[in-house]
Amino acid sequence: MSMVPPSLLCLGLCLSQSTWAQKGNLPPPHIIALPGSTVPAKSPVTLLCQGPKQAEGYRISRVGSPEPMDKEEEIAPRKTNALSIAEVTTDKTGLYHCSYQRGGRWSQFSDPLQLVMTGAYSKPSLSSVVGTVVAPGETVKLQCFSKINHDVFILTKEDGDPITQNQSYTPQDGGRQTIFLLNPVSSTQAGTYRCYGAFHDNPYVWSQPSDPLHLQVEGTTDSPSSTQPRHSTAPTAWHPSVETQVRLSLAALLLLVMVVLLAEAWCSQGGPSVKSDEPPPQWTDKHR
Repeated sequence: MSMVPPSLLCLGLCLSQSTWAQKGNLPPPHIIALPGSTVPAKSPVTLLCQGPKQAEGYRISRVGSPEPMDKEEEIAPRKTNALSIAEVTTDKTGLYHCSYQRGGRWSQFSDPLQLVMTGAYSKPSLSSVVGTVVAPGETVKLQCFSKINHDVFILTKEDGDPITQNQSYTPQDGGRQTIFLLNPVSSTQAGTYRCYGAFHDNPYVWSQPSDPLHLQVEGTTDSPSSTQPRHSTAPTAWHPSVETQVRLSLAALLLLVMVVLLAEAWCSQGGPSVKSDEPPPQWTDKHR
């Protein structure tokens, strides 16, 4: 099998990229929301369109908004990849997507981002039927109840994707509730959960969040057995207090003074050149 020279490989790659760009099939960007896509009512949010460094402009819009008939003759694109919303209201919620311009052509749209406003209704309650400390493999039922007749309930987990559930029923004490099943539960499902209520005709406007529910799975870092302090066999570092440091300094100074006094006393008694008790030698004048 013959080897293809690297120069031909580079040429083929450049030609394929050029053909891809000429067809207008630029890879889609990625859209995110800061500080997040679930925003309390009247709070600010910024939508960012993340495209390549070579992008010449950006377009951020809601899914379903009117698009120009001829994209090549569209008005000048945004020079920034950010769209700031000073206050999130019901008319600002929905699905957003973005694209970028490069070489006079527009890329494909990004995957949609769901922008949600919370705080439109009173908060529901969230509880666990089997308790908040469970064993791995157990079936966990999280019950979200609201006094408002919501027909949509949403369960969220910190650092996780929201779970939407439409089925609900009316309990005896009024209101509506739904049951979210975690079956079987694993260590990855340990964490903090909240639930919201909403309606089908306005699915991006949610209630206030419920009080947090902390689910602990035995054997994980969040379980009580693993959160107990462990005795370490490694020696601990000694950090003396300020008072102890002062006392040590005074003791060292006192020791130094005693050494100086002892040295002076030793020197005054003769030091290293001790005087001899023998009389000095007498010279006799034998050669006179």
